[in-house]
Amino acid sequence: MDLFEEIVRMRRAGQRGALATIVHTNGSIPSYESSRMLVREDGSIAGTVGGGCVEADVWAAAKEVIQQEMPRKMTFSLNNEAAYDAGLICGGTLEIFVEPILPQPKLYLFGGGHVSTALARVAHLAGFSISVIDDRASFANTERFPMAEETLTSYEEAFEKLKPNASSYLVIITRGHKDDMRVLEWAVGTDARYIGMIGSKRKVISVYKALEKQGIAMEKFARVHAPVGLEIGALSPEEIAVSVTAELIAVRRNAAPGAPHKAVRLDEVPALKHD
Repeated sequence: MDLFEEIVRMRRAGQRGALATIVHTNGSIPSYESSRMLVREDGSIAGTVGGGCVEADVWAAAKEVIQQEMPRKMTFSLNNEAAYDAGLICGGTLEIFVEPILPQPKLYLFGGGHVSTALARVAHLAGFSISVIDDRASFANTERFPMAEETLTSYEEAFEKLKPNASSYLVIITRGHKDDMRVLEWAVGTDARYIGMIGSKRKVISVYKALEKQGIAMEKFARVHAPVGLEIGALSPEEIAVSVTAELIAVRRNAAPGAPHKAVRLDEVPALKHD
């Protein structure tokens, strides 16, 4: 198997993994410099970095690299140590670099208004691929969004076609509460890594309560970033785009946001009264 072709396939399929490469050797080792092993998120492997306990340790480290999405360098001394007495002891050292293999993050913009056009530009510059969904063809098109890989003009079609995964980011910026509710109801049932919805706290609470009345458990909204974006005092569409993109990057990089998140807490939402 060609590991690089497999990496391309994985990234296109939205799958994560880790690539371990021997980057330095000294002395006699059971493999050779530039040997590689690909570890998929399900634990399966392709290629090798020498076998034995070294490979087992690299496999375990690769699983952590996948989860943390951060690279790691490992150094092994194979000087007849009992810990590595698994048929590979030849005497020597090797360094292995383990790097995450990540799909390109995909941003789905629900709504094609002014904020979305600004957000599409900024997020695209930050490395996100862009898809736009709006039920108005005059708003979801390549003229307004030349960087978009995909434009859809039906929310129902989008709900049927799109399969968000751990590399998917959903931002809801439609033209009204009704469409926001439709999209959010669908979004909280997906595996998207990020869900954000624009609007004031009052609007967000109103949408949550309306959906709860329709049978959506309030706990479903715990992972929603709403109001969307970091609190930087943004007012213009361009400033809002910077705020939202910064939050997307913070989630993507597993980093603590630089400013407190202003999302509605579930304890701020009044409980439904049951007769």
